[in-house]
Amino acid sequence: MGTTQPIRNKEELKKFVGYYQTTQPVPRNYALTVLGLHTALRISDILKLKWKDVYDFERKRFLGHLSLSEKKTGKHSMIALNEHAKEALERYRAACRPEPENFIFCGKQDSGIPLCRSQAYRIIKKAAAATLYDTHISCHSLRKTFGYHAWKQGTSPVLLMDIFNHSSFEVTKRYLGICQEERDHIFLEIDL
Repeated sequence: MGTTQPIRNKEELKKFVGYYQTTQPVPRNYALTVLGLHTALRISDILKLKWKDVYDFERKRFLGHLSLSEKKTGKHSMIALNEHAKEALERYRAACRPEPENFIFCGKQDSGIPLCRSQAYRIIKKAAAATLYDTHISCHSLRKTFGYHAWKQGTSPVLLMDIFNHSSFEVTKRYLGICQEERDHIFLEIDL
């Protein structure tokens, strides 16, 4: 199975998230990982974000919502920024002291140029190689992990379909990465 997978195991997920926080501390990479996991955005949309999209420089606080037009679908999305995302972004903001027009995820030399997708991929793959058993992890795994764990916590697949802007429920079902083991668990645990 060569398809990008969500990170299903919660203990592995904690290690993966913490890799750039404690093991190899890099505030930018930590914020990238956390924002990807907590917004369900595609990496192309994350990389084009500027600080003004998430932070109110006049009031010196993070915005409650992220508002953007998704690159792939062109659809407008409003995404609530939770405390995990704000905390990771604040840690990074304090370290880099950005201007409103700076890209959030940029190289060390030029804040006017966002990271490229291949660099974001290397960041995610490095953390995955150090913390996970699954080798089918990519930037898209962040988005799929959000969906998988939201579904496991009881979020309606129909609502996830809307969040992901999928055109059909079949796409969302494949996206959730439901495996045979999880299907078996339902059959074995049902008590009618």
